[in-house]
Amino acid sequence: MAETRRILLTGANGLVGQKTAEIFSHETEDTLLLSDISPKAEDQGKFNYIPLDITHKEKVKLAVKKYAPDVIINTAAYTNVDGCETERELSWKVNVDAVKNLIIACRINSSKLIHISTDYVFDGKTGNYDENSTPNPKSFYGKAKLASENAVLASGINHAIIRSMIIYGTGKNIKLNFALWLVDKLKRNEEVTIVDDQYGQPTISDDVAVAILRIVERNCSGLYHICGSEYVSRYEFAVRLANIFGFDSKLIIPIKTSELHQAAERPMNSSFITLKSQTELGIKPLNVTEGLYFLKTQLGM
Repeated sequence: MAETRRILLTGANGLVGQKTAEIFSHETEDTLLLSDISPKAEDQGKFNYIPLDITHKEKVKLAVKKYAPDVIINTAAYTNVDGCETERELSWKVNVDAVKNLIIACRINSSKLIHISTDYVFDGKTGNYDENSTPNPKSFYGKAKLASENAVLASGINHAIIRSMIIYGTGKNIKLNFALWLVDKLKRNEEVTIVDDQYGQPTISDDVAVAILRIVERNCSGLYHICGSEYVSRYEFAVRLANIFGFDSKLIIPIKTSELHQAAERPMNSSFITLKSQTELGIKPLNVTEGLYFLKTQLGM
């Protein structure tokens, strides 16, 4: 019988959190304690849930001491990129200080930390970034996430960091991600403007959850790039979604990033080299077409 672990999952009401809990419930005998800032769970399944604000150091230390997890999986974050630019204090509190609280609790309890980061730690000028590429974030969100990575790296605790990008998928009462926002707009026959000069590898949330599962099962440590296997512009992704879901692709109008006047600067090409995660974790991520058909099935459309 496989070894069972005790796992504390933060951000459990979010997209990646829900998918992670779901896959662990199907694939392992591990015991998860789900946590989020909300007083109630969106999708508890067979696991217990506690409300936990990870920006409160003492509450984190108490929860971790009481539960004594072997692993803490941190999927909680403040991911509104433009919001992080204007609400810097909140961004730092959630994306950096909270991670430091988890590090302290991990150190006291000898727990391993698995932390989710982002392609926004890169400037997006060249693309083809691997785990050894030098970060150079342009936005405050990217700077905060890089600071959280550095805190984990410098901590000396057992850890794994996953960088991902353009994560989409569905769950219960989740915030709209790029794909769900598009489905909502195109279903109503509303015109949308989508940038055709930002490129990346859209990643269905299920693939990130699988990567987390593999890291736990194989007891892997270090930094991993996890993303979809296909490199496309945001516009191309939107057109592909429209065609797969049977929407009118003429509703999608291509524009340039400069026309949006966004508060935060975006990496224009943040493509990843994922050889390490494929080799060490056995990850075979979906391409755009496969991911969107999977999403369509999940949405029952």
